[in-house]
Amino acid sequence: MKSPESLKVELGSLTFENPFILASAPPTASGPMIRTAFAYGWSGAVTKTIKPDDIEIRDVSPRFGILRDSRNMPVGFENIELITRRDVTYWTDEIRKTKDEYPHKVLIASLMSDLRPESWRSLSQTLQDAGADALELNFSCPHGMPERGMGAAIGQHPDLVERITAWVKAVARVPVIVKLTPNTGDIAAAARAARAGGADALAAINTVQCLIGVDIETFDPLPSVRGYSTYGGYSGKAVKPIGLRAVAQIAAEADGLPVYGMGGVSTWEDAVEYIAVGAGAVQICTAVMLGGYSIILPLIKGLDAYLRRRGFDSVARFRGAALPRLVAHGDLDRSGPLLAYEAQPERCTLCQRCILACSDGGSNAITVADNNLVIDADRCDGCSLCVFVCPCRVLELKERTS
Repeated sequence: MKSPESLKVELGSLTFENPFILASAPPTASGPMIRTAFAYGWSGAVTKTIKPDDIEIRDVSPRFGILRDSRNMPVGFENIELITRRDVTYWTDEIRKTKDEYPHKVLIASLMSDLRPESWRSLSQTLQDAGADALELNFSCPHGMPERGMGAAIGQHPDLVERITAWVKAVARVPVIVKLTPNTGDIAAAARAARAGGADALAAINTVQCLIGVDIETFDPLPSVRGYSTYGGYSGKAVKPIGLRAVAQIAAEADGLPVYGMGGVSTWEDAVEYIAVGAGAVQICTAVMLGGYSIILPLIKGLDAYLRRRGFDSVARFRGAALPRLVAHGDLDRSGPLLAYEAQPERCTLCQRCILACSDGGSNAITVADNNLVIDADRCDGCSLCVFVCPCRVLELKERTS
């Protein structure tokens, strides 16, 4: 699908025909898969993370787990899959082939190594010589690789982030993107370190370390590998709030560097949120694993319609628009609580979920009288709990009047 001109984004020296990029993950595990995605309309892709050939990779089976809501729909996804098992020669051949076939698409090579400077430099040189448009340094994988001193084991230490970024920058002729981990106490410190090391762009987040569940009949942790498991990487819709927080924090430290946002993006609305907190483009993985490459079609159509409705001539028009509104907790308005009210009383079915929530988790301000909700203005402190538990969207908050 051809993208409208208004969706074009420029991040440093890279130009994307739309802000939707495949993240480094199973959907980019081979050259043919990436080329299939490009044919659908994805503007860019990050290869599954490539490592030096002397680092052995062996995956387990099964290696995925899923968290479902009450309707049996997936809301969270865990994986304990490692980086690519394919060798460097395979990837150099496929990078060349892909760039020959799709010269206007952006192909980013993700790479990872241990603490040997020459490994990072040699791999970086090889991948850019093959034709990669940029290098993404994986300092963020939360499982399997940290035990070897790689992935998140690097991203959790700003001194290592700065040092290895500088190693790669010493040989790089293409942009260097540093992918940061959310599994750290201060992602902003890692962003500053990447910038100090010479990074050309920042990316966040990788998956969040997790344990997806336990089988309560066998007590096997999940995903169960013959009765055993390990902590894996959590992705999907449920991690979007973490991703938005991290992107907002690193965007505040980026000092003009482009930011790639990811984590729970599955709709064009999600992309708008990430762009509003400072991302220039978004990377997507889990939604593709669950819905296929064709999800790019509603993403492009939806974002284009949004721009037209808002009167924006480009995505850049609202990039970072929400950042000035993120302030310290102490700076928030405390002039007085809002008041819950029935904005659409005709929708109310008297299910009384709001009453239960307000009674046991709020201020006990809602009752029923004569088959109508009654909200005690003196008790309501505007917490908004009732608004969110109401299944019929009956309630809203408003300013109090005398």
